[in-house]
Amino acid sequence: MNKALSRLLCAAGHRVELAASGPEALFCFQRERFHLVITDYQMPGMRGDELAVAIKALAPSQPILMLTAYAEHLRSSSGSLCAVDMVIDKPCLAKELFAAIEKLLEKP
Repeated sequence: MNKALSRLLCAAGHRVELAASGPEALFCFQRERFHLVITDYQMPGMRGDELAVAIKALAPSQPILMLTAYAEHLRSSSGSLCAVDMVIDKPCLAKELFAAIEKLLEKP
């Protein structure tokens, strides 16, 4: 999924940096800031909600989008997505993804 998503975003003109795990993504974020962080819930080493909390501790206004097969379950659980700005069900349509990206990037 990572590589396919990366190709889709690059084809749309976005610059993409991939991370193979939550800890690697956090390390990348500590070195460089990004316009948007896209994460999954299930990742090696750290769940996406944990990554979001760690990133928001460093940059509270950082937009974070989560793509996950567990969206319904996560939406119904209390507080697990407090640091995530938007959740999209996987699989999703490209137009849904790009609409979410546009919405998150227009935030002040």
